[in-house]
Amino acid sequence: MIAERFSSARKIAWPEFDFLFDDVKGNEKVLDLGCGNGRFYEKLSNTNYVGLDNSSRLIKIAKEKYPQVNFIIGSALDIPFKNENFDKIYAIALLHHIPQEYHSKFLEEVKRVLKREGILYLTVWNLSERKKKEDVKFISEKEILINWHGIKNHYFYIFGLKDLERLFKDFEIIDKGEIKIKKFSNYYIILKKNEKK
Repeated sequence: MIAERFSSARKIAWPEFDFLFDDVKGNEKVLDLGCGNGRFYEKLSNTNYVGLDNSSRLIKIAKEKYPQVNFIIGSALDIPFKNENFDKIYAIALLHHIPQEYHSKFLEEVKRVLKREGILYLTVWNLSERKKKEDVKFISEKEILINWHGIKNHYFYIFGLKDLERLFKDFEIIDKGEIKIKKFSNYYIILKKNEKK
């Protein structure tokens, strides 16, 4: 039921994110990392698309909506593809769910499967206001637990743009900023994998 509740709150791709898909080309191999119910597929349907998520229920929902699409169950910390396989990777609203101790593993895996000069599009929630709410439990200054979509004490990491810049310091920053969606906002960063090893 948690997957269904989560999916029902994310039926469509937010139009505020459309600019992240402006330069997609039809011959590109694209990985939608943490694809959930596949809501961004239509923005990438002209590409060689793969959606990956660790929730079997969300992948089932995605396959029911788009039976022709390659959706697979897998972890962002152990991406089941060969090195330098994708031209572009999208990680929309994913990284803030991953505990801090695994951020370097996430980075390692993204770098591994992204082609040289490949592009990473990444967004995280701006949780700076949420941490002031009464239902928040702090693990550390940057780590919180909240009740979320029926999950008690769900983990979130509070990112700022500077945190993202530090984590992805080996990448070239193409663009970064904030996306406002009604009363919420997300930080985004667009990065190019450079030639450095």
